[in-house]
Amino acid sequence: MTSPFARLPFLRPTAASRSAVSSKAKPTSPENPAAATDGVHSGTRRPVSFLSLPPEIHLMISKELIYPDALSLKHTCRYFFHLVDTGIRLKISWLIERRQLHLECPNDKRCDLGSDLRFCRGSVSLLMQRRREHVECESRPGLGCLVYGTPTCTHRRRLDVRLKRWMRVQLTSELRWVLLILAPLIIGWLWMAKLVFFTGTPSVSSSN
Repeated sequence: MTSPFARLPFLRPTAASRSAVSSKAKPTSPENPAAATDGVHSGTRRPVSFLSLPPEIHLMISKELIYPDALSLKHTCRYFFHLVDTGIRLKISWLIERRQLHLECPNDKRCDLGSDLRFCRGSVSLLMQRRREHVECESRPGLGCLVYGTPTCTHRRRLDVRLKRWMRVQLTSELRWVLLILAPLIIGWLWMAKLVFFTGTPSVSSSN
């Protein structure tokens, strides 16, 4: 019985994966005892890679990933683009997981779950960048590393990088809009203060 994946041409492994699978060691026999170590000592055999696995295993692995990891795997090549599913269920599952961990969720009222392009607009891309850079790791006691799932996050960086990460965490989308509104008001106030200062100086000198 043929595999259902064989009917779909875009779910077949690439040429690199097929060549890695076909380059197996020769079977051992009494007439050819050196064949048992031929793949070890000779540099002709390629190591088994992730692409050399069957599509069924690729599909099983992709179903165990959360949305950011599945999206990254999906955009590695055309083969995984057609294989990995990043539909509405995976997006909702990722949002529920963040809510259960008391992490920040997308604050956009119009959160479109239809496609990856529309979903990753706004604050979603910033949240995935924070996770990728280990910004949210150990943000509260017992949280651990959110990327590798370890009790502690070993990807701590230098002080200057921590400061940039802290500024990125603090400068959320709401605060950026507030600063954008306050910037012209502050500039206008400084311009008015400068205008009053320079216009008030000649009047004082003329009175004397």
